[in-house]
Amino acid sequence: MERLQDIIAAHAGREGPLLPILHDVQAEYGHVSEDSVRAIAQALNLSRAEVHGVVSFYHDFHAQPDARPVLKLCRAEACQARGVEALAAGLAEHPRVKVEAVYCLGLCAVGPNAMVGTKVHARLDAAKLGALVEALA
Repeated sequence: MERLQDIIAAHAGREGPLLPILHDVQAEYGHVSEDSVRAIAQALNLSRAEVHGVVSFYHDFHAQPDARPVLKLCRAEACQARGVEALAAGLAEHPRVKVEAVYCLGLCAVGPNAMVGTKVHARLDAAKLGALVEALA
């Protein structure tokens, strides 16, 4: 919880600090726990319900940790036109990664695309995506 207090303090005085705090907590711990929700709500003079509502609304925040790495696969129209649906079908229930759909990573001309952490991988085909998944395990 000490690191949580540091995260909250780093955003003190900032206008609209809730989302930046939640992003930092998610990055630090891999999830936003109920204890974190309680501490953030108290620090920002919000109700726990208000903080929980934001955590549950945005797909980037998770209430429970997941040991698997997250692969965000672009499912927007440009990537669909370039065959992402066939790639997604092969990953539907992959045990090594947690696949999340996102709708545009901003590289429409070089799709299909995926993002792991902050790194974007472009021009994916079945072989490149398979190698990426294997590298994550």
